[in-house]
Amino acid sequence: MLITTGTLTRQSLAGQTAVVTGAGGGIGYEAARALVWLGARVIIAEVNADSGKAAAEAIIHELGAGAAAFIHTDVGEAGRVDHLAREAVRLFGKVDIVLNNATIASLGAVKDVPIDDWDRSYRVNLRGPVLLARAFLPGMLARNHGVFVCVSSTGTAYLGAYETFKAAQVHLANTLDAELEGTGVIAFTIGPGLVPTQTAQAAVARLAPQMGMSVQDFFALNASAVLSVEEAGAGFAAAIALAEQFRGQEISSMQALKAANILLPDKRAPTDSHSSPGVSVEQALTLCRSVRATLADQSEGWKQRSLFERQWVIRDFKKTAGRPVEQWLEVLGQLERNLEKHDLQAVMTLDAPLNKLAGYYKHLGELAKGYEKDPIKLAESLRHVNAWQAETEQLQEVLHGV
Repeated sequence: MLITTGTLTRQSLAGQTAVVTGAGGGIGYEAARALVWLGARVIIAEVNADSGKAAAEAIIHELGAGAAAFIHTDVGEAGRVDHLAREAVRLFGKVDIVLNNATIASLGAVKDVPIDDWDRSYRVNLRGPVLLARAFLPGMLARNHGVFVCVSSTGTAYLGAYETFKAAQVHLANTLDAELEGTGVIAFTIGPGLVPTQTAQAAVARLAPQMGMSVQDFFALNASAVLSVEEAGAGFAAAIALAEQFRGQEISSMQALKAANILLPDKRAPTDSHSSPGVSVEQALTLCRSVRATLADQSEGWKQRSLFERQWVIRDFKKTAGRPVEQWLEVLGQLERNLEKHDLQAVMTLDAPLNKLAGYYKHLGELAKGYEKDPIKLAESLRHVNAWQAETEQLQEVLHGV
């Protein structure tokens, strides 16, 4: 099992109970398996009774009696979600984790998708997570412990009736993160990447021709984002085990796998750490120090702002840059140390999505255009922000050549 190959242990989620919706197969089933290995008991909340029962039985056969249970659930129906909550508590006493994996994919151009398909997509992809939040968050808050996970997907043409509500899940998790601040309950969002499940294969078969390409061309074009079903599911489980690290963020399965030190054979970094570093390592080190110093100065400056403004800036940074500023400073510090040691393998495997940090600076520039009315002050602000963005993008580019 892939989840066994990293640094997480069978005690990581010991004594906890997880509800995984849509876990009768695919990513949800693999996430459920991995969660059980990590020590959790899992409830398979599935609308398809046959696949739901089979999934629970398979997990019990593989990982032991009491590891899983099936509860027939339609996440879009309030009565069935209430039934799920009651049965979950009856079976296991409490629910610590909710993974909103259930989904339905409606395909086609916005102008062509029937409104009934939009309604069905809303019912599963947004109404369902809201109902689950209403059903399970009160208990989590009463115990001051829990993890509520939304699942996102990257939008593109011809997927509007699906992606619109997946994007709404990101906003739902962000809202919950703000409302749960200061508690022991964590909300975040995870995206699996491109995973060739039966649902995805069927979707791509319809989508690719509308984009003027074959199915094979579509997957080849997106090869860097493709994960197996087990890889994506293990990423979901790893993210839950490391939830404190991802509080309030939107992450990917790949990011979670890296955080758990689960290296995938076809995605491993080169093992030769003795290759000549050349000038690019020194250039990257100089840039890294500068990027980190800039961010540290900004973080210190935030502390001088009013309480309300400081909280808004910190939350805006986390939302746009993908993680809290403290984590970014830690990552940049680790990158700096790896570069100082010329440890190229560590540099390549470090999870440092600099495109998101650069995106934050681009976001700052757009904000400045909206609130700064003095053209001279605006020009000065943009000069600084554009320089920060360019330096971060340059660091990312140099690292690719190291």
